Amino acid sequence: MEMDSHMQKVLPTEEEDYDRAKELKAFDDTKAGVKGLVDAGVVTIPRIFCLPPEDILSAKLDDHHVDSFQIPIIDLKDIKSDPDAHTEIVEKIKYASEKWGFFQLINHSIPQDVMNKVLAGVHRFHEQPNDVKMGFYSRENEKKVRFTSNYDLYQSKAASWRDTLVCVMAPNPPPPEEYPFACREILMEYSKHVQNISQILFGLLSEALGLNPSHLTDMGCMEGHALFCQYYPACPEPDRTLGHAKHCDPDFLTVLLQDQIGGLQVLHQDHWIDVPPLEGALIVNIGDLLQLISNDKFRSVQHRVLANRAGPRVSVVCLFSTTHFQPSNKFCGPIKELLSASNPPLYKETLIKDFLNFHCSLGVLNNHDCALAFLRL
Repeated sequence: MEMDSHMQKVLPTEEEDYDRAKELKAFDDTKAGVKGLVDAGVVTIPRIFCLPPEDILSAKLDDHHVDSFQIPIIDLKDIKSDPDAHTEIVEKIKYASEKWGFFQLINHSIPQDVMNKVLAGVHRFHEQPNDVKMGFYSRENEKKVRFTSNYDLYQSKAASWRDTLVCVMAPNPPPPEEYPFACREILMEYSKHVQNISQILFGLLSEALGLNPSHLTDMGCMEGHALFCQYYPACPEPDRTLGHAKHCDPDFLTVLLQDQIGGLQVLHQDHWIDVPPLEGALIVNIGDLLQLISNDKFRSVQHRVLANRAGPRVSVVCLFSTTHFQPSNKFCGPIKELLSASNPPLYKETLIKDFLNFHCSLGVLNNHDCALAFLRL
């Protein structure tokens, strides 16, 4: 396959000196993302994607020990009709949020047909010709609709094998015509469904903290949300890079829909644990901001996505916050009702927008520990 001049600049010869900054800019300037490299027929990944082996390899466990780890699965089937079931679900969510920071959600009421269609819509967007997608390409976080590859491209240790379409859905969405035509209608439909389920989740999380069911919603935790539509192309050298480097989410709560390819791993007790796809399930994880306001009662934990020779892998990640880089003067700090002489505040208050900007400036491999540590009292 013949490569254009932009793509040739991304793929240096062995004799050339490695100028990382130059190669990052060359990749960025193509506005084609990782898929552009795959379309160009790469068989060796560019050096900007290469990670040291220790950043990729899992910690060693015997097979029996690995099999004993499984993130909790929570069934919402009888939550509205059975008070005892409701109480049990609250306890399960409390355990999952304190010990794992992750859980899978089944019988959540989002139709399977809607989930299938939104994954197909994301796939359809990313499979479009590059001259269509590049009109959305941007590194401006304030833009409500943008296509990009690696939001932290210039800060991270290595780029990840992933492209992303970001669509802000609330509280002040753009005019509908600004969303890509390839997935416009289904993104708006899915957004309504995931907002409904988030209201239930924030109620259950409030109860798990011993608060009134409306407490987190009244605080504005679900006021804003954005969809991160991820596309992980098949990788020719999956042992040299990651689909998404280890990170924590800088939000209150994340609701993830993934396809059946797999690759998501959660860090639990210092080991990377696979989260195998479960048909019809959503994956929910606690974000940094919820760890902050719960005063470390709930845990935001690191997770990552492995690169894979199979693909593309597609997922739709819904991050719940209040601003998503939009102008805002909202502060965030430990919930006063949770504090006492024996449980003093662990964090100082911060502007949410400042926290998000600081998080992004650190680079994905450092963000969680440094961002929250910066706010510790």
